[in-house]
Amino acid sequence: MTVTLHFHGAAGTVTGSCYRVVHEQGQFLVDCGLFQGNKSVRDLNLKPTPFDPKAIDFLLLTHAHIDHAGLLPKLYREGWRGPMWMTEPTAGLLEYLLPDSAGIQESEAERETKKRGRRGDEPAKPLYTMEDAEEALQHRQTCKYGEWIEPGPGVRARYWNAGHIIGSASIEVEVKDGDKTIRLMFSGDIGPDEKVFYNEPEGPSGFDYILSESTYGGREREDYTLVQRREALKEEINAAMARGGNLVIPAFAVERSQELLHDIGVLIKSGEIDPRLVFLDSPLASKVTGVYRKYAKMFDDVELGADELFNDPRFRIIESVDESKAINSIRGGAIIMSASGMADAGRIKHHLRNNLIRANATVLFVGYQAPGTLGHVILSGAKEARIHSTLVPIRATIRSMGNYSAHADHSELMDWIRERLPVHGAIFLTHGEDEERAALRAALMATGVSGDQVVLPQLDDYFELSAAGVTGKARPATPRIDPLQVHSDWHNAFSDFSIRLSQRLQAGSDAEKLAVMRALQKELDALGAAPTPPPVATPITPVESQSFDE
Repeated sequence: MTVTLHFHGAAGTVTGSCYRVVHEQGQFLVDCGLFQGNKSVRDLNLKPTPFDPKAIDFLLLTHAHIDHAGLLPKLYREGWRGPMWMTEPTAGLLEYLLPDSAGIQESEAERETKKRGRRGDEPAKPLYTMEDAEEALQHRQTCKYGEWIEPGPGVRARYWNAGHIIGSASIEVEVKDGDKTIRLMFSGDIGPDEKVFYNEPEGPSGFDYILSESTYGGREREDYTLVQRREALKEEINAAMARGGNLVIPAFAVERSQELLHDIGVLIKSGEIDPRLVFLDSPLASKVTGVYRKYAKMFDDVELGADELFNDPRFRIIESVDESKAINSIRGGAIIMSASGMADAGRIKHHLRNNLIRANATVLFVGYQAPGTLGHVILSGAKEARIHSTLVPIRATIRSMGNYSAHADHSELMDWIRERLPVHGAIFLTHGEDEERAALRAALMATGVSGDQVVLPQLDDYFELSAAGVTGKARPATPRIDPLQVHSDWHNAFSDFSIRLSQRLQAGSDAEKLAVMRALQKELDALGAAPTPPPVATPITPVESQSFDE
């Protein structure tokens, strides 16, 4: 039996990370993340798991971000009871992240049930519950960086610092294949060279297969030091305060919020900024910040002492709903950080709704905004955004900074891959949009890596591996999602069309309104009653000569 590598997520997208390795003595997963982005992509979470969870022996987790760990409770809901291996800080973060995610699933199901009830439909069921999250937490196993573990027969693994968030890892895996051993490296998410809390990514070299993330393939950030980054943040904050309104920052609860709090604390201490108050409005971020305090001894570049870390007198770390609502009465001079970082859930929506309408307010994005999220809509220059079913005019100043990204840029990804070479079999580029993956592939080929060694897998593609190279490849006959809907979701297109139509009708006279509606009706009549069916992806058969990269 050969070793088979399956890509059940983060293949053509930057979310839903999940890889399955099947070998002669069993099978295991690396990550099991939630799909995020447009509605068609998110609906993948609701579809049947594309493998039998009970057949999985164990799971190796790279880090605690929900796009890598968010479907773990679903596995346990479906009857799996195997162990999950991770670093100790990752286990600490999951203590809060998984119950928080379960709470979101339950509240969304409750909201949907109310809608269905008005239509007389069956109640909605959550993707998973708090009980499922608590079950998952019972199966955590921890390991240290650089130490070999043997999580199952025929497999051993070693975790290396990935420099992405606290506890994040790239995972080196050795799998027995008869009398030979196949060596794989799963990058996880790679962090940039400049980080506040720890050193740059590390790991050994010389593998049969490398799976590398490609989030920022083809995209470079300006070179910067931590001092330069802090200077850029100072300029953004002072400009926002000079406008007279609040500065709203959608910030991920893990890492981004803590880095911002640290840098804001340093700038306040040095007298370089003077906000009235600094709010971190997120129960989850509050708990995560406690985990960072616990593991402060691991940090390398923190300028504040352990007693000062996140403890400035102007900081207000908010948990209660009433305290969160009270922030809305502050019309200027405050920095308001809240989750989520892509503004697609949580309390940040309330703060955006209250501040986007104010011309003296500022919204600062400090991370990647996936297509289909509210953050992407606002950052793309829209004049209005739909928040809580209401169209909100965007009058605030919209700004962005790339220097707080937790992901390596193009050059840093190239450096990480080069330091892992040579590769005897193939490099699989994952966790990236197709354009970014293509750019990274072209750059690798320009360095002398053969084109047939750089593979861009699509969702649920699978490959037969040997120590000598890929011996077969295939994809399911029926895809879980129409590939066109990954990037061009009809729900988003319809929302955009509705907004534009509403604006056009509002701006015209009664006669012009009628003319527009008659023209649209004419087009609808011309289309006829039967819609054109969506294109179906052509199945790929396991023929060795076929390539996914053409």
